[in-house]
Amino acid sequence: MLDIVQIMEILPHRYPFLLVDKVIEIDPGKRIVAIKNVTMNEPFFQGHFPGFPVMPGVLIIEAMAQVAAIMAYLASGNDAGDKVSYFMAIDNARFRKPVKPGDTLRIEIETIFNKRGIWSVAGKTYVGDTLMTEAELKATLADK
Repeated sequence: MLDIVQIMEILPHRYPFLLVDKVIEIDPGKRIVAIKNVTMNEPFFQGHFPGFPVMPGVLIIEAMAQVAAIMAYLASGNDAGDKVSYFMAIDNARFRKPVKPGDTLRIEIETIFNKRGIWSVAGKTYVGDTLMTEAELKATLADK
């Protein structure tokens, strides 16, 4: 498990763009599960959408990418301060249900492959047992 302080030692993101609150399960290089507590205090809810707040899908995908980056950093054995994670592709994204304030978003990432520094992962998000989002992501860790 990782708390927010440990996550901030790994990821370069900071509020309001840090979208991971804690990691609850890690199988290095294979699987990771994290939590994002979605609150009404999120700055994007002001305009997305007034009277019907919904977390933007692109930020759900970004949360998946941040969780995948944590897994990649931990599996690489390198100092996270020397690397940055870059998106390469997003495929087969599906948004099943809206994520709303008060939801606890569980983000599950599983490695499809890791070859020549390219990570391909399958991501899913859940609120409770309900599948909210799924996508395949590709990224690489590069020197800063």
